[in-house]
Amino acid sequence: MIVINCFNDYKSLEGKMIGVSGWHEINQDQIDRFAGATLDDQWIHVNKDRAEKESPFKSTIAHGYLTLALIPYLWKQIAAVRNVKMEINYGIENLRFGQAVPVNSEVRLQATVKSVTNLKGTVKAVVEAKLLIKNQIKPAYTGDVVFLYHFIE
Repeated sequence: MIVINCFNDYKSLEGKMIGVSGWHEINQDQIDRFAGATLDDQWIHVNKDRAEKESPFKSTIAHGYLTLALIPYLWKQIAAVRNVKMEINYGIENLRFGQAVPVNSEVRLQATVKSVTNLKGTVKAVVEAKLLIKNQIKPAYTGDVVFLYHFIE
């Protein structure tokens, strides 16, 4: 776990792959709860029997946005950003989904700090996020997550 207490701590990590989270299994219950919360109940996610018969994946798959929603949870396993008044998930840039995440797959986040900028007291950090799937070469996605931090002075 990396501890970041201030702008200079973050800046020192620029250009470095800083770690990976633990593995997280995405099961059908989580997929079903996400479908309910987002009103996205497409059969490829929630209908096990149909997915086994008709899907090229032969099982249900996690929603792409469910896998994105795991970023804050998995990020906090890699880095503890402390001494902040406020943290904002500002955006995701250059996101590409590489492959589907079948039900019961285990995933983990790999994080590389791409850039850290001080914008008049607001720290903007761009972190390359790769969601790795256990026993797969190609990641589920790669994209640049943008965080804004207001550190306590």
